[in-house]
Amino acid sequence: MDKEKETSAQSGHNTDDEDKISRKLSSTSIVSEDDCGGDDDDEKRAILLGPQIGLKEQLEMDKDDESLRKWKEQLLGSVDLNDVGEILEPNVEFQELTILSPDRDDLVLPIPFAPDSKGFAFALKDGCRYRLKFSFTVTNNIVSGLRYTNTVWKTGVKVENNKVMLGTFSPQKEPYTYELEEETTPAGYFARGSYSAKTKFVDDDGKCYLDMNYYFEIRKDWPN
Repeated sequence: MDKEKETSAQSGHNTDDEDKISRKLSSTSIVSEDDCGGDDDDEKRAILLGPQIGLKEQLEMDKDDESLRKWKEQLLGSVDLNDVGEILEPNVEFQELTILSPDRDDLVLPIPFAPDSKGFAFALKDGCRYRLKFSFTVTNNIVSGLRYTNTVWKTGVKVENNKVMLGTFSPQKEPYTYELEEETTPAGYFARGSYSAKTKFVDDDGKCYLDMNYYFEIRKDWPN
């Protein structure tokens, strides 16, 4: 680990113009970004946002502009406007995290995590290759600039700070899935042990949809 990186990626309905502590429990909350602790980089950015508009109203605006109409259709895909209503605030709910590794079967973890008897949300083998895949739903309105941040500590020392821009997503009944880039856990005796982590998902409006604090373990072998 011992790294800090930021990734920008495109997903589903992205456009070029839009732009991971308590050892006893994992804790999950839906709060504002101020309450869940804004990132230093985000606090330095001044974002000027216009008023929120309902999805149906957005579609009615500029309906005579053919290029804008096609752009909105491409962004929204097959969304059913009868299920959207007039709620302005988008809502993102995370269902599960799947840990994918070529060395073992997929490990599916419902969100929020349910720690084991030792307080760990999950365990990874040292030196293993793995990917994280999140499943989530979007309702009510378009969520713009959804980004993932994951910070990891070992014995109180920050060893990883990962930031990924997931993109912009329109509401739909079917869950979205987003798979992060492959990573490799640190290897060796000193890399094993307990790690604490904080995972957040925040959008461009500063709304925090998921804020999780939890422990995980790196072991010599995969758990049975």
